Amino acid sequence: MYLKRPAAGLSFCLFYLASYFTNKYVLSVLKFTYPTLFQGWQTLVGGFLLHVSWKLGWVEISCSTRSEVLTWLPASALFVGIIYAGSRALSRLPIPVFLTVHNTAEVITCGFQKFVQKEQTSLLKICSVLFLLIAAGCLPWFDTQFDPDGYFWALIHLICVGVYKVIHKLWKTSSLSDLDQQYINYVFSVVLLASASHPAGDLFSALDFPFLYFYRFHSSCCASGLLGFFLMLHTVKLKSITSSWQYAAWSFLAKVTTAGLSPLVFGMTVNVPTVCCLLLGGLGEALLVYAERMGT
Repeated sequence: MYLKRPAAGLSFCLFYLASYFTNKYVLSVLKFTYPTLFQGWQTLVGGFLLHVSWKLGWVEISCSTRSEVLTWLPASALFVGIIYAGSRALSRLPIPVFLTVHNTAEVITCGFQKFVQKEQTSLLKICSVLFLLIAAGCLPWFDTQFDPDGYFWALIHLICVGVYKVIHKLWKTSSLSDLDQQYINYVFSVVLLASASHPAGDLFSALDFPFLYFYRFHSSCCASGLLGFFLMLHTVKLKSITSSWQYAAWSFLAKVTTAGLSPLVFGMTVNVPTVCCLLLGGLGEALLVYAERMGT
């Protein structure tokens, strides 16, 4: 498979890997499991850096009308659900398992295209989606590190991702660019997560966090905010300079690399059925990339 724009694609893969590893380190190794604060921090850094980049002329963000912003707010609410549930799930699940469940969001987008928009769907794409669904559905039964709360939040995460993708596709004809939408997402997330930190109990519970004054915690949080922002920028850039199947291929490569290397860093207990589920999920996404390339 020939992939265009290797520099942009490899940069995207690098930031994808670094972002996931940093988040996993904070959530699972340091065990900073206060998602309203952690995700609030990440979106605050991302929103601030995007605002500064806009004011310096490095990126272009249009001055959207109030009606356009209000219309996008349901998607921003889903974005909060994505990052909040994703944080809760990633803190409990190994990265390969999390990504396998995350990929099942394609079932929602494919189902919407076939049953709501009545689009023609190839047998190859249907098979790929079924592979993803079977892989994610069988994982809880064979996972030796089964965590019911982790899978519950992963389910909420994939639903939010799937619905968000549907809304994003429906908004392609709007005047809001990807950066406009992300800017609104950042602002909405900061306000909502900051407001929820006290009712959720995270605000005062975090005061008892054992590594609160440690340098490695501060540096990891700073790195997570910066890496998340650069990953977002490289995602938007890669989408703008490549076709949809080429972006899907780079995304697949990033996920495979991240999932393949993560057990070496964070450890993971597996058995043969679990490995088969993970490989089936990878095969499903590979077929989805190929179906995208064939235009089906």
